[in-house]
Amino acid sequence: MSKDIVELYEDVSDSPLYSEDLAPVPPSQRTWSKWHLAAIWVGMAVCIPTYLLASYMIKTGLNWYEALIIIGLANLIITVPMVLNGHAGVKYGIPFPVIGRAAFGTKGVHLASVTRGIIACGWFGVQTWIGGLAIYAIFNAVTGSTGELGLSFGKFVGFVIFWFINMYFIWKGTESIKWLETYSAPILIIIGLILIYWSYAKADGFSVVLDQSVQLEKTAATITSKEGDYYLNLNSLKDKEGNVKVMEYNIVSDDNTTWQTYTEAPILIANTENVQVQFRNTDEGKEVLSSVVTASVVETESSGSKLWSYLLWLTAMVGFWATMSISIADITRYAATQKDQVVGQFTGLPLTMMLYSFVGIFVTCAAVINFKDVLIADDAPWDPVSLIAKFQNPVVVVIAQVFMIIATLSTNIAANVIAPSNAFSNLWPKKINFKMGGTITGIIGIIIMPWWLLDIISTFLIIVSGLLGPVLGIMIADYFLIRKKQMNLAELFKVDGEYSYGKTGFNRAAMISLFVGVATALIGYWVSAVSFLYSLSWFTGFIISFVLYCLLMKKPS
Repeated sequence: MSKDIVELYEDVSDSPLYSEDLAPVPPSQRTWSKWHLAAIWVGMAVCIPTYLLASYMIKTGLNWYEALIIIGLANLIITVPMVLNGHAGVKYGIPFPVIGRAAFGTKGVHLASVTRGIIACGWFGVQTWIGGLAIYAIFNAVTGSTGELGLSFGKFVGFVIFWFINMYFIWKGTESIKWLETYSAPILIIIGLILIYWSYAKADGFSVVLDQSVQLEKTAATITSKEGDYYLNLNSLKDKEGNVKVMEYNIVSDDNTTWQTYTEAPILIANTENVQVQFRNTDEGKEVLSSVVTASVVETESSGSKLWSYLLWLTAMVGFWATMSISIADITRYAATQKDQVVGQFTGLPLTMMLYSFVGIFVTCAAVINFKDVLIADDAPWDPVSLIAKFQNPVVVVIAQVFMIIATLSTNIAANVIAPSNAFSNLWPKKINFKMGGTITGIIGIIIMPWWLLDIISTFLIIVSGLLGPVLGIMIADYFLIRKKQMNLAELFKVDGEYSYGKTGFNRAAMISLFVGVATALIGYWVSAVSFLYSLSWFTGFIISFVLYCLLMKKPS
């Protein structure tokens, strides 16, 4: 066991800030090795959003390796503060809400921890609904039933079943979570490799598959201008032999047009407003229609705008795990040594994110040339749910959906349950334990009704997550620069102790730094002249709050 671990010797069990779940994990219970920590990251990183990450960038014109480089670099960047913030978890054996008392105060930490917890509750609801839909799809595949498009009783039954599966692991405690992540990780990696092999076999070559990524970079309909005139440009996907998959197109927004023979030559158009186009193929006497797409006006991209695009995507990818970087001590407190948490996190996070983003790219590229009903890049089955829907074999559907359930469950438990459980427990340590905190998380996940507001919730949560950079900046500055990694463990559990900051419970320096950091990042949302501050919100908030906190905290209070 590492000599760097600090143990609690003073009896503070009578303090209202103390509970068994928030107390330091003793050395004898530090059972998570570097492989357990790597496995938990595999379990968290393998999820539908990871699978889709590269697609967002490729759709804007980046090629597949540019997208992978950005994802890899972003996750290397976020792993650094993840490891730094995880140091205190290993050394003192305490979770994020208790560590945060040193920087924010015994009461001030609630602002950071509960915000982090509520975000996790939102994601818990979203992921639980997705897992429930997988159970519903399995039922339909086994019984031969046809799934309903809207809300249905069956979907709610699936949601409830998956909710109770999540609750089982919460009620069983952290050791059951370790078991889940340890055994899920190899299954998820094997599934990823199987998907790559399937794509390779179907396309008759590795390079053949990746060559299709160029097609995915081009949207089906774009508008360009030349000498005052506007032209509509159409882009059809091609099969493995290079044959165009579209036979005809129709400008559906123009009542005077009908189906016309597909052409790659620019088409002169009268206006650029809401130009909608649909494509079809009538080969072999069977009509295959594309979705209706709205043509977008494109301009020549300069090298400067390309670089800015890279930076924006890098910020977005860093923000993907921004919330976990704040509460990572909730997990590293169970690690035996600092080496375990460093090696485990650097092994598990960047590599898994790149692997499964690559799986998403590779499988979708293969689908482009293997499924005849995919005519345009806009209809490429990036979403694994859309991909699974293209298979008719019920055995394939069931196996794929079981994989979806395992991936969603492992992500949900590790990323969206542990943090809010500790945050809610920290509100009333003597009344709310970890299991009750997890139950509250599950109840809030139902209350938000993710089936109604799935897209709205996801967008909101991503925005708020990006604004949590200031919290991480303050915590790292406090622990490494202000306190030099030295905290009084017993004082963290005292109401009127060192970290009560004059018995107020709030550290003014942290509160000021937090609000200034968030405000600086947000101001770009309303003031266009400094919009870059909002576009780079995670970096903006982190840097501003980090520097300001160091200036305000000339010495520990």
